[in-house]
Amino acid sequence: MTPRLYFELVLLSAIWGGSFILTRVLAPNIGALVTAELRLLLGGGGLGLWFLITHFDAEWSLYWKRYLALGLLNTAAPFSLFSYAALTLPGSYLAILNSLAPLWAAVFAAIFLGDTLTWRKTGGLLLAALGVALITRAGPVPVNQSTLLAITACVSATICYGLAGVYIKVKLRQAKPTAIAGGSQLLAGAVCAPALLSVPASAVYSGSVLACVALIGLVCGSLAYLMYYRLVTLAGPVKALSVALLIPVFGMLWGGLFLAETITLGMLGGCALVLSGVTVLFMPAKS
Repeated sequence: MTPRLYFELVLLSAIWGGSFILTRVLAPNIGALVTAELRLLLGGGGLGLWFLITHFDAEWSLYWKRYLALGLLNTAAPFSLFSYAALTLPGSYLAILNSLAPLWAAVFAAIFLGDTLTWRKTGGLLLAALGVALITRAGPVPVNQSTLLAITACVSATICYGLAGVYIKVKLRQAKPTAIAGGSQLLAGAVCAPALLSVPASAVYSGSVLACVALIGLVCGSLAYLMYYRLVTLAGPVKALSVALLIPVFGMLWGGLFLAETITLGMLGGCALVLSGVTVLFMPAKS
């Protein structure tokens, strides 16, 4: 990749790493479901507006049902699960656990697409599983029922991401990537709009909360997806997927800087194991 594309990859990682910190701020203040729904509506709405301004053809008549199905699987469900987990876990935990998504993608590709799950890939999966176990045991958050439920929610969200990758390859192979990003978020947000009625009575939409809503929707949603699909187009999907390796780094960095979250040696070790597992998984096989 060119230096400019490397810069864009790092910038995208910083943005998506920050999304977990924003989720950690918003979910306790305005509710988990509302956080997920506002992210969907703003992210999809921003891209929809961009479609109108640029006269982009999203091919709604051909793919709207598939956009909706993907939106529920790839955005509505994982956004809601991560928002629920943010009620209990630090943002850095969320960012680290998100790194499991490429591993599930490999598992489901082996099950549904016939991709070979080699011993090397299996080793990557085991390394990542050990990393999650270490984070759970060695992080600053006490291990109890709430913590385990939150971690289960994060892992479930990454399973959704893995399944969504298979769905895109099977059902949306001919669709435009940018249309997939905008259409899926916008339609899922429209269907899940009743979630906005779940605003907790204690919710306060202060200036800082509204700023976080705008950032997570327009920057982490609309702008980030445009950047990501630009990288897919110019650098290829495999190199673009390396964004997953940097998100935990920025998740921990932003969590420590802005939320004073504790980063333990055990968390760093667990993060290293998860990232090692992902690296082994996507390492080119020797010819």
